[in-house]
Amino acid sequence: MAKLRKSLSGQNLIIFVFMSSKKRILVAPLNWGLGHATRCIPIIHGLIDENFEPVLASDGIALQLLKKEFPELEHHELPSYDIEYAKNGKNFKLKMIWDSPKMLNAINKERKVVDTLVDTLRIDGIISDNRLGIQTKKVPCVFITHQLNVLTGNTTWLSSKIHQNIIKKYDECWVPDLKHKPNLSGKLGHLKKEKFNIRYIGPLSRLQKKETPIIYDVMAIISGPEPQRTFLEELLMEELANFGGDVLLVKGKIQEEQITEKKGNLTVWNYMTKEQLEEAFNQSNMIVSRSGYTTIMDLAKLGKRAFFIPTPGQYEQEYLAKRLHKKGMAPYCKQEDFNLNKLLEIQLYAGFENLSFSIDFDSLFGLFKSE
Repeated sequence: MAKLRKSLSGQNLIIFVFMSSKKRILVAPLNWGLGHATRCIPIIHGLIDENFEPVLASDGIALQLLKKEFPELEHHELPSYDIEYAKNGKNFKLKMIWDSPKMLNAINKERKVVDTLVDTLRIDGIISDNRLGIQTKKVPCVFITHQLNVLTGNTTWLSSKIHQNIIKKYDECWVPDLKHKPNLSGKLGHLKKEKFNIRYIGPLSRLQKKETPIIYDVMAIISGPEPQRTFLEELLMEELANFGGDVLLVKGKIQEEQITEKKGNLTVWNYMTKEQLEEAFNQSNMIVSRSGYTTIMDLAKLGKRAFFIPTPGQYEQEYLAKRLHKKGMAPYCKQEDFNLNKLLEIQLYAGFENLSFSIDFDSLFGLFKSE
């Protein structure tokens, strides 16, 4: 075993390089809530099953989650985008513009770091889930996204073009959805004309449907960047305390220790592991959550009924919630409009059909096997 020490962006990075015949694939999800990290979990399991050696790289709670799910795997911290949501959803776009220099700085740092990581860690391939700077010409690179079109209101044409120009630099773009209708992402994940190497790999979910008794009337799962995650937690804690049934609330806070407490009809967890979440989803009658795409993929896999509260100002989640509402699958409302009576609307919607799908990882990872 060789041990190397490098200084990256003013920080010391201790690197352990192991002699191994397995190809080493860097998996790097964006730290933007937990969605990008959680949908990489089945990809990581697939890599292990196909005799690859995953190397994990991210920052913040995304990296914390992956370390808890895969404590045995090598992991490295990447430069943080350091982006916070606007406190008022109406200011979302303005806040993103204001924070764009920080994002560009982090992306530039990623680009400098990635070549060093490839060389010192002996990386044979890269899978980036929406980390815009994790790409190099030295090894095959894949970009995972469900947003070929990035919705930003009247600037959608510009944000989509910028995103597509970045995706073109990768050898393949994996879209976690079905190519043809019916699909889950709608216009987010489908172009009128494909302009680069797109592979529709099917929805990614770490969960499995199981036949189990219903224990919770409502499961509320909270996610997303701050401060909106906290705003939703406070709202749901207050409203669901008056619900006439058993409620499970998962805060989505990845912390050193797992904490659970009972507050009246509420059972509250700070976070759950994949196995615990799978059991909880299956034991719950209906789900209250953000309309994030990763959550939607999980609900489709499990065939659940849901009520959505889109993150204020996030065009993508608002679009997905409206789309599912129009299709008669799930109701939604703005965060400031939510109250207990809204949950009665769930019975008027069909819910998600149990969408059974599997991914051919042997074929999917062909790009890395050919090198």
